[in-house]
Formats: sequence, C-alpha cells, structure tokens
Amino acid sequence: MLTDAFEVIDKRFTRYAMANVHLETLYTGTRWAEGPAYFPAGKYLIWSDIPNDRLLRYDETTGAVSDFLKPCRNHNGHTVDREGRLVSCEHRGRCVSRIEVDGSTTILADRFEGKRLNSPNDVIVKSDGSIWFTDPTYGIDGEYEGDKAEAEIDGSYVYRIDPDSGTVSAMITDMVKPNGLAFSPDERLLYVADTGATHVEDGPRHIRTFAVSDDGSLAGGDLFATCDIGLFDGFRVDIHGNIWTSAGDGVHCYTPEGDLIGKILTGEVVANVEFGGIKRNRLFICATTTLRAVYLNTRAASRP
Repeated sequence: MLTDAFEVIDKRFTRYAMANVHLETLYTGTRWAEGPAYFPAGKYLIWSDIPNDRLLRYDETTGAVSDFLKPCRNHNGHTVDREGRLVSCEHRGRCVSRIEVDGSTTILADRFEGKRLNSPNDVIVKSDGSIWFTDPTYGIDGEYEGDKAEAEIDGSYVYRIDPDSGTVSAMITDMVKPNGLAFSPDERLLYVADTGATHVEDGPRHIRTFAVSDDGSLAGGDLFATCDIGLFDGFRVDIHGNIWTSAGDGVHCYTPEGDLIGKILTGEVVANVEFGGIKRNRLFICATTTLRAVYLNTRAASRP
C-alpha cells in the first residue's frame, strides 16, 4: 500500500511510486527553498534560500546541512554542467554565473543586446554545452528576493548561451514570465513553464513544449499541461520522459503525453525538484520552508 504522501490519479503512477516509501523532511528553516542541484561525485545537494541570500548544502553521507555560500547575491536556479561546475542564476547579480574548479566565479551572461538582464531564474545545460536560461522579473520586482529595479529589456525571454562564442540569443520571446525549463531525454523537446499568472489576471500557469532542431533553433510552443493547484515552477524529467513538476500542493507527475497521473503531497508550495542519490532515483523537493526527499521507481534522464 502506498503511503499518504502519494496521490494516485492514474494507475500508471504506481509504476513509479513505491509501497512503504516515505516522504522525508531533511531540513527545516528556509524562507523560500529553490534551485536544487546534485553533485554525484561529492554525494551532496545544494539549494537556494533566496530571501535569506544563501546557498545550503545537504551532505547525503551524514545528513548534515551547512552554508555553502553566504551571501550569494540571491541565487535562484542552478544546474551542474558537463565538467561538474555549478551554473547559477543570480537575482541580485542579474546574471548567469559559473563557479570554476578553482573556486573562482565567471559571469556567463549579464546582458542582452547591451541591456541588463532582468533576473535569471532557472538554467539547464544541453549535451552540446549550450546553456539555456529563463529571465523573468521576479528578482527586480521588489526587495525580498533581490534589488528592486526597472527592467531594461521589454519582455521576459528564454535565452541560449552559445558554448563556443558565448553569444546570448533570445530563443522564446512570447511568454509572460518564463520560469522552469528542461529537455526531454533525447533533447528533441524543450519544456518551459510560464508563471505569468503572478502578473496578469487569468494569466498563464502552464508548461509549453518546443521542438528542438539540430542547430538549436526552436519550433512549436504547444500547450503541454496547465497547473490545477498553484503554479508550475521548476521541474525535472525522468528516463521515461515523465515530467515531475512543482505545484501548489506538492509535486505533480505528467506522462510525456501530458497526462497527470499522480502527485507527491507535501503540505507546502513546492518551487523546484532534483533527482539525486547514487542511482539518481531520489527526488529532492524544495518546499518553501523545507527540503524533502522521496525514493521513486525511476531515475533522472541521462545528463551530459
């Protein structure tokens, strides 16, 4: 029998939600938990506590939690690149940065066409080394998660950083507030959440899909799923192409066809998730004031 943390909407969900597996609370004490990224070599997870201007580190071998970086210029989303380096979205820095192997920091992008970015939110790295990120205005809308400022760019876009030239290109320009993003396992599809309902009455609270060509260009933009409770924020894709996405009541699981088949109920708004653990079958969940985790009968899609 499944524990109360799992809500089965379609029996297909029982392939992934295992009996007698419990939702664990690993840490309590954040104001707004976000941006989880797992480092397999070190067996640890880092995540953001944006309003408290810090990154936290969870050591999977001991269960200890410590400050990883404080202050951190209000980091939001993170990912780990092909060389095992941390790539970060900085709200207060209004940039995408990378911590190098020697500990120094490189600014990868802070402007588009000479204008300052809004406040980069979430980031992923494709197998070709290109870096993709979203840039809504949440970090400059007020003082809580960054520094209040006027936007210099007339819109919130999805960008690509070329791995060779470093050129920043706007790839999606028709979203209200692009947020979480992820590739399908074969990288032929790009999923992007739009949380524009925070700024526009009856605005978008959905995920769209874009076809990715060999040269990195995009086509389509079809509606994939609409959030029924709260908003979709960050999400991850497993080896079967299922999308595990944050929502207002926990984590929602969608099939590649867009069917909602189950939920992991947390009792708190979830901002983002990350697969980790030795087998990459442990889903870490950033749920407002807590870091949670649960083991699933699936694992992360292959990473570069």
